[in-house]
Amino acid sequence: MRDLNIVLIFGSAPDVTAVKQWDLSFFTSCVAINNAWQVIPDWNYLIFPEDFPIDRRPQLPVDTHQKFITANEFVLHQNNFGGFIYAGGTMAFTAGYWALGALQPDIIAYIGCDMVYSTENGKTSHFYGSGSADPLRNDMTLQSLEAKSNRLMALANKENCAVLNMSSLPESRLTFPRLRNSDLQQSFSHEKLLSTQNHLIDAQKVSMALTAEKNLGYLVPSGRYWEKMKSFDPVKLRMIDDIWIDSFKQIEFSQLN
Repeated sequence: MRDLNIVLIFGSAPDVTAVKQWDLSFFTSCVAINNAWQVIPDWNYLIFPEDFPIDRRPQLPVDTHQKFITANEFVLHQNNFGGFIYAGGTMAFTAGYWALGALQPDIIAYIGCDMVYSTENGKTSHFYGSGSADPLRNDMTLQSLEAKSNRLMALANKENCAVLNMSSLPESRLTFPRLRNSDLQQSFSHEKLLSTQNHLIDAQKVSMALTAEKNLGYLVPSGRYWEKMKSFDPVKLRMIDDIWIDSFKQIEFSQLN
């Protein structure tokens, strides 16, 4: 059996620090989003937007096996999967589409990207303390994080790639099936993961959503969609989100163990 191409994408949610205890050699590539490069030194790619402050980036030069992924790289791949308007303009999804196109993985595993920012009872919103809740900003491409999550999972499925959420947090805006890292590394089957994903998908709804996107024709090749925001109708985008919401069944954590 060929070696599987397994990509780990990690963000800044509090439980991302768990990766410090993981055997990272299991993953073909480790992709850090924004500040998450600070969690472990053994990342391969750091992906960040144009406005990510220079003083928050690693000092150059980084190790030879490490690379920055900027808009020069990820906009092309994002556009190949329909563009930011439909994919959702936040880095958790951008990282997924870039990885899907550039790295062509068999599995994408997320941790630290739950996009839940509760600070009740003294909890911190990010591993480094309090941070800005970028995915919750007023942006018509992010009216439904669950819809955008379903969309990424559906398009990954078309590439025979399973998408998982390895978060241990009780709440997540990601709709991907959950799997513990220990189970992924010890007892998983790629065929089973794909089969589970296929079982969740309503192929007719996926086709409807993609057709609606094509007919609407909202694409900004530069990736700077916010410069043309007045050209887009949030109601029409919400209607497409509603189709994506209905395109997947939900699955319990225990069903993948």
